[in-house]
Parts: sequence; C-alpha cells; structure tokens
Amino acid sequence: MNHDAAAIFHTTLATLDVGEAVRDALSVSADALTVTGRTLRVAELDHIVVLSIGKAGATMFEAAREALAPTLLPIQALVVTPEATLPTSAGVTVLHGAHPSPDKVSRQAAEAALALLRTADARTLVLFLISGGASSMFELPLDPTIRIDDVADFYKALVASGLPIEKINIIRKHFSAVKGGRLAVAAAGAAAQVTLLVSDVPAHALNAVASGPSMPDPSTLADARALLGGLSSPLPDAVAACFADPALPETPKDTDGVFARATFEAILSSEQLAARAADAARALGYTVLFDSSCDDHPYRHAADYLLGRATEHALQYEKACLISVGEVVVTVDGPAGRGGRNQQFALYCAGELARRALPLTLLSAGSDGIDGHSPAAGAVVDRTTWQRAAAAGFDPVLALRSFDAYPLFDALGDTLMTGPTGNNLRDLRVFLSDRNVG
Repeated sequence: MNHDAAAIFHTTLATLDVGEAVRDALSVSADALTVTGRTLRVAELDHIVVLSIGKAGATMFEAAREALAPTLLPIQALVVTPEATLPTSAGVTVLHGAHPSPDKVSRQAAEAALALLRTADARTLVLFLISGGASSMFELPLDPTIRIDDVADFYKALVASGLPIEKINIIRKHFSAVKGGRLAVAAAGAAAQVTLLVSDVPAHALNAVASGPSMPDPSTLADARALLGGLSSPLPDAVAACFADPALPETPKDTDGVFARATFEAILSSEQLAARAADAARALGYTVLFDSSCDDHPYRHAADYLLGRATEHALQYEKACLISVGEVVVTVDGPAGRGGRNQQFALYCAGELARRALPLTLLSAGSDGIDGHSPAAGAVVDRTTWQRAAAAGFDPVLALRSFDAYPLFDALGDTLMTGPTGNNLRDLRVFLSDRNVG
C-alpha cells in the first residue's frame, strides 16, 4: 500500500495545473478582458501591472502573460518567487525572496512592489497573482528602521509558536507595510484591481493567503496585540516597540473606497487537492471518505482522531481510503532537527500504528513539495516503520522528541521527494487499508 499512497500523491500533484487555472480565469480578446465576473474594455486601458508573489508566482505569471497577449497591452510586472526562473523580457522584474523567514531580498521585493503599484493610474489594470509562502518572500515593516535580522527572528518566533496560520497572519498584517490590504491602497489610482489566489488557507479565510496584501482585513490591531501577548518566546526589542507604538496604523477595511474597484477569486484551493486525490484513490479501487475536521489541531490530537476514523472506515470496505487536507499544528518547544509538520505527524502515526498493530498505510505531505526545514515533501509510513528505523540504528522516540524525522525517513527510503512543485494548496494526508494485503 505504500506504493499506492505515493502514487496517489504524485498523481494528485500532476493533475493540479496552476497555469491552466490562471488561463481559465482570464477570458481575453483583442477588445475585452473578463475576469472574476468583471469585463473591462481594452480601449479604456493603456497598460497592465502584474504583481505575482508566492510559491506559484512564476507559474501564475507565465500563464497570465500568455492569456493577456491578445490585448496587445504592455505589461509591467514584478514576480517574487522562491527559485523558479523566468525568460527575461522587457518590463518584467524577477526577485527570489526567502522562505520561511524574510531576508534582504524580501525587503527589496516589497519596496519594488510599492514603487510599481504607485505608478497605476485611471487607465491601468492591476492584476495581483497571490499564492502561499509570499508572507516571508515579500516584507517591509511599517517601521522601516527595523533590521531584517530582527524581522527574520520575529518570523521564526511566530512559526515556532504553534499558532494556526490565520492567527500568525493577523500578527504579520499589522506589522507590515505590504500586507493586510496595504498593496491595494498603494494601487488606489488604478482603474481596476483583480486578485487571483492559489489558496493555502481554509476556504473561509482567503484574506490570510500571503497575509492578504491586496484584500481588506477583517482583523484589528487589538487582535494582533492580544495574540502577541500569548506568545512564549520574546520578540526582538524593535518589533515589540513597533507593536507598542500608539500611532501604529490600522489595516484597510472593506469600507475603504479602494475595494469598490477590486475583485477577488480563489482559482485553486485545498478542496481541489482533496478531490483530485480522491479521483486517484478511486482509480486504484479504494472507497474514499473525506475528513478535514482537524484542520489546525495539534498534530497528536489530529493523528489520534484520524487514525480512529481510518480504522472505522477500514472495517466497512475491502479497500478503504481516508483523505484529509489542511494543516496540523506542531509547536516546537526546544531545539529542532530536520523535518516539518508532515514528517512529525507521520512519525507519530507510525508509532501508533506499531503500538496498536494497525494494518494501515499513511502518507502526509505538503503540496508545495517542501516540508519544514527538509528537502522532502513528506513521508509514507506503516506499522513496520518504527521497527525498521530501530534496525537501521535510529531511535524513533528521540527523533520525534527532537523534531528530527527527516534523517530517519531518508535512511529508510520513505520520504516523498518532489522538489518545489510551483503549487501550494496545503497538506494532504492519505490513510489506506486493504484486506488483501497482510
């Protein structure tokens, strides 16, 4: 079943085409452009400004450029992406921002975006192409005197806090000059603003994708300060002073006039991730059950719950598959090795499978191809994993306690290696059972 689990994951990724989703969202001719239900006459525009940021930034921009070609309008673009390269062309700037913590290029990218968007006028269409991971690739504090090293330490503290991504991004929005709708304000002179999203957040929280740079922010500065008060790690002094400043401005809200000319659409999300995984599992003869109710739960609680659900499902069908999407929470409370939330989840599940002698196979992996601080997307485990790890000289209990699952899985050959996928639709967990397999 381990082979089936890996096949389901790889097939799922192959069928999620970000470029196709972008092209489908843009209906374009020489005379008109229709996107997110809004039609603009090409004759009323002089040029298009495109800001494409995030793990899918390069793919989204290339698809948009192809789709917009019939308009013959000049395009000025900034693409901020982890590593992907683009063909050089006039008017297109490509920067490689850092992830998961900002660096000096992240700041350069934010400054370049603000400068580009402020050129928009009444004959400009601004197209925001937003995907997950952009929060760190693209950052400028509201207090520009804060050093980038302090910003990076701030981000590390947030990631290690165990807070769900929605709450982390509430904090980021109120710290940043380019998040929480502030880019929409920078582009206020445009005729129209359109945001297309590849979503790595729950469906109800699209404004959390990349910390919502072009969308109105429903959260408040008071919310951010309350969340900060619950952090166990101290903030860098400059960051703490920023949040304590009584003059710190609130983020733009949906009543701001700039959003009257703005539209938003999620073109891919974790719902499609689950659906494509189900198609792949059914093609292998599995009966599929969905359960993503433990999104943002602590990883051990989520694992115990999902193992129970998968066991119940296995009793009903000869070949059973439970699919769960979303993210679990791993709180790092000490020095950490190499791994990520998917491998941590998988290693814990492997221990439970062995302890309970459950005949299940589990896959847990990130659709972006990168799990935490490791080169793997995730891992596949079964009830033999802990025994095989011990035979290979590893202590799985210590690896779990040290957040160091990757070396163990790598030695066993149980990692899922894809490299960056150019996509980011959250995590996929697949539980398989087959009565014909001993």
